[in-house]
Amino acid sequence: MDQNPTRSASVTVADVARKAGVSKATAARVLGGYGTVSDRVRDAVTAAARALDYQPNELARSMTTGRSGTIGVVVGDIENPFFSLAVRGITDVARQTGFTVVLINSGEDVGTEKAAIRTLLAKRVDGLIVSPAKESDVGHLKEATRSGRPLVLLDRGSEALNVDTVLADDRHAAEGITRRLLALGHRRIAYLTACDTPDHCFRAPDDINTGSVRRRIEGFLGVCREAGLQGMEDWVHVGAVTPEHTHRIVTAMLKSPQRPTAIIASDSVIGLEVFKVGRELGLTIPDDLSLVSFHDADWTSVTTPPVTVVRQPVYRLGETAAKLLVGRLNGTDGEANRVVLRTEVVERASVAAPADSVGASELHREP
Repeated sequence: MDQNPTRSASVTVADVARKAGVSKATAARVLGGYGTVSDRVRDAVTAAARALDYQPNELARSMTTGRSGTIGVVVGDIENPFFSLAVRGITDVARQTGFTVVLINSGEDVGTEKAAIRTLLAKRVDGLIVSPAKESDVGHLKEATRSGRPLVLLDRGSEALNVDTVLADDRHAAEGITRRLLALGHRRIAYLTACDTPDHCFRAPDDINTGSVRRRIEGFLGVCREAGLQGMEDWVHVGAVTPEHTHRIVTAMLKSPQRPTAIIASDSVIGLEVFKVGRELGLTIPDDLSLVSFHDADWTSVTTPPVTVVRQPVYRLGETAAKLLVGRLNGTDGEANRVVLRTEVVERASVAAPADSVGASELHREP
């Protein structure tokens, strides 16, 4: 057995071609993943490469094919379980189709996102999957598409970009959980998000740059208006950007004389902090406070009580985005796709009628 660690590095395409009994050009097509060969030839070259422990020269392959074999991905917060699971969907598809993923975290900052796009383009990625930090500021993404790289938007769309987009049905989900809370008799319902405004105050949905969150808030406010509740904009709280910020915001809300009887957390990181603060203040969920969180994170099913959540098809969001991108890289033409995936409310034990309920009939009517 050859123990020389440099052996695989010294094996060339010509060596593989010789062992497989094909021309060097044919072996290069199989190993590079371009062109057309018969299944018999592909199997022979693959077997020869495996037997020789052939390791491809990525630089040489990119010069030959014009591709780097990489996909650039930019997301808002890789510590958020939502993005972690979406990226898993992306990387699984990438691996199956022969691509490597280069991942950059923007921290929901447009400046960082712009720098990330510049870096990925400089690294000559073949295509991009981006969850834009600010949907109204996408000039850098337009520039990326003008470079010839296909772009897919993940979880957040933009009217300014005519590109493939994969979203969850966030508005529908928010409408459903808001109707559920109203039907139980809640009227002091707070919505809490990490999205922020310059003065940390919410006035209207247009204040929110992140489309997925904006659609949720629109759904929440729309159903409240249908039920005859006015001024619910005052119950939308922004700026829960870190656990520390969230702790301060939730503590102030729950210590207020008019504290909410229910809180909708815009993501599971916020939801966890709401759960913790409620415990710290001696409140019982759901008797004193009902809680609903977007994203079915692992922790939500093991707490006491387990938390009612909006289960988003997070893995499928990433998987679908990657499949669309790979399709474009493989020559798929046609109009831009807008894929909207349905969500599901998972009823657990963190929601109940408020102690001071005045009755659902006074608060709620179906549209």
